[in-house]
Amino acid sequence: MMTTPALFISTVLIWGTTRIAIAAQVGDAPIAVSVFYRFAVAGVVMVAGLALVGRLKRPVAWRFVLVQALCLFCMNFMALYTATSLIPSGLVSVIFSLASIFNAVNARLFFGDRISRQTVLAGGLGVIGLVGLFWHDLAVTLNPDTLRGIGWAVLGTSFFSWGNMASRRNAMLGVPPVTANALGMCIGALILLAVLALRGQPLVVPQVPDYWVALAYLSVIGSVIGFTTYLELVRRIGPAQAGYATVLFPVVALTASTLFEGYEWTAASVIGMGFVIAGNAVMFRRSAPPPVPAR
Repeated sequence: MMTTPALFISTVLIWGTTRIAIAAQVGDAPIAVSVFYRFAVAGVVMVAGLALVGRLKRPVAWRFVLVQALCLFCMNFMALYTATSLIPSGLVSVIFSLASIFNAVNARLFFGDRISRQTVLAGGLGVIGLVGLFWHDLAVTLNPDTLRGIGWAVLGTSFFSWGNMASRRNAMLGVPPVTANALGMCIGALILLAVLALRGQPLVVPQVPDYWVALAYLSVIGSVIGFTTYLELVRRIGPAQAGYATVLFPVVALTASTLFEGYEWTAASVIGMGFVIAGNAVMFRRSAPPPVPAR
């Protein structure tokens, strides 16, 4: 079994590199079709894998599996992909980085968790850091498309956080993350298929090989492995700390862009990276034990 730090690092590295694969699919098929393909493949792979090793079991409760499917494997991707089509991806990343704060607030609302100052400070530092990293993307005119894009990004982040809460509830009910993910991805794909049917949208089959290579990476690595490691983190350390991974995803993406796409760092982006590192240090700093009273 992986250690908690290994789970966190794996999640950040996997989801930090999915942007490259997503970019390879843009324009070759409608957003809903690409998301449907992603989770249809991921769901089938997970269900088949669990069946082969004898771990495919009927969950003791279905209601939160359905909520997780709708929020994590359907609506949040539709909203975030739509946001990316309207505003720069850097701005979407900055908004999505608020997931740790969303998670802290929702954990308070749904589970009565205390919102620690450590979480708020770390989330704030992370967001400030991403503003520096994506400063060139933030200089946008607030026209109707921009406002709609911001709204879609906030909605997508909200769905992501609600899906985290559903996953936590599933774990409390004894439904393992791999089971909830496998069934949730299949259900999410079916919901997306129904949406496509209602829209009259045909299932486009792109003829570009890169599209299918990217789909394989997004489905198996980004979804099967990435969601399993992330939601196991939610189970172990709570949604607020696990949600801080969303701050580090774009940092990994920029590093990959530096190596493969010639991204050039500026003073603002270097300072922003410093804030992100500081937020990471604050989020995972162990609280000092209370002093022992003198006798």
